[in-house]
Amino acid sequence: MPFFVLLALALAGAPLFAVIASSAMLGFYSEDTDLSVMGIEIYRLAETPVLLAIPLFTFAGYLLGESEAPARLVRLTNALLGWLTGGLAIVSLAACALFTAFTGASGVTIVALGALLYPALREAQYPERFSLGLVTTAGSLGLLFAPALPLILYGVVAQQMNLAESVKIDDLFAAGLVPGLLMVALLSIYSMWVARGSTQEQGRFSAREAWAAVRDAGWEIPLPFVVLGGIYGGFFALSEAAAVTALYVLVVEVGIRREVSLRNLPGVMRESMVLVGAILIILGVSMASTNYLIFSDVPTRLFETVQAHVDSKWTFLILLNIFLLGLGMMLDIFSALIIVVPIILPIAIGYGIDPVHLGIIFLANMQIGYITPPVGMNLFIASYRFNRPVLDVYRATVPFFLILLITVLVITYWPALSLMLVSR
Repeated sequence: MPFFVLLALALAGAPLFAVIASSAMLGFYSEDTDLSVMGIEIYRLAETPVLLAIPLFTFAGYLLGESEAPARLVRLTNALLGWLTGGLAIVSLAACALFTAFTGASGVTIVALGALLYPALREAQYPERFSLGLVTTAGSLGLLFAPALPLILYGVVAQQMNLAESVKIDDLFAAGLVPGLLMVALLSIYSMWVARGSTQEQGRFSAREAWAAVRDAGWEIPLPFVVLGGIYGGFFALSEAAAVTALYVLVVEVGIRREVSLRNLPGVMRESMVLVGAILIILGVSMASTNYLIFSDVPTRLFETVQAHVDSKWTFLILLNIFLLGLGMMLDIFSALIIVVPIILPIAIGYGIDPVHLGIIFLANMQIGYITPPVGMNLFIASYRFNRPVLDVYRATVPFFLILLITVLVITYWPALSLMLVSR
């Protein structure tokens, strides 16, 4: 009976953290466990050093989104890649992937870069349906590239589960690089095929424009090198890299470029911390709920039930893909990570799946879940942003969806693709 009450509350629109916390408290109460365990679990999470990276990277991403950095990023990639066949489409994919990696939110990318890229694609006489599908799809690229917030969040959740083999966030950063590049590469090849024979947008590489674009984006270009070079060079830990990134972006965009005024800065802080607060409160109560599930031996029993019906690791993986695609349609990536990872991670490990590889599978599926009909979130964001019927957006994204689906299957069944750069 309590389960149905909680389900009804969730369907009625009750806050997700309240539903999760209530389920955990009911579970502990039924086991005659002191409810102070909830506070203890949240405090344990608060002591996690890597947790500092989440608000700092989120703030840096929001600051970049409020500045003119997206326009400079588009100009830079266009100067370097725009002369290729299908160059402007490749520019769109690369710019969106880089922007999403730092903001961690694909919907923000569609809103921030869509106004620049969609008209440019149409002016270059790309087909309307192709242009709409490309910008909608490109908004979800980048979630596998460091320092994307979902990668960090997956690592935090996995670390709280006290697995036999620790999941390091820098391993996740390394694991996402090749699969992410594969997605961008396959979509770029498709874009070149669509643009074949067209001379509307092609031109020669201009060293002068390239140098001007590099100078224009001179303050933003060092960011990926600061983050990744600092972490893998051993100069600072992830939380320190996040602090350096946030300080650097703050000084550049507010102090040097002055594109975000001091008057608007508190508003940017508030918006970014609203997202962080939502993530952290759900994360805290979810970890308490996970603690109850482990205490009640639920993961072990669930694994035994699944194993009784699915005896093959490969069959489990395809069922997992189907489940995650459906999940990506209905739930935002942050809630899905916090709620579902503690349940499926022990089961996947039972089938011999590397937890780092599972993280890339999870995020790759969630990434295309954003554009999976009928209720993928980015489909509706694009429909609103470009004032187009959502059915048109459905049709426009079908080729891109199929390419990404093939890529997800490659990522799923070829673990070495994700693990080749991971040091073990």
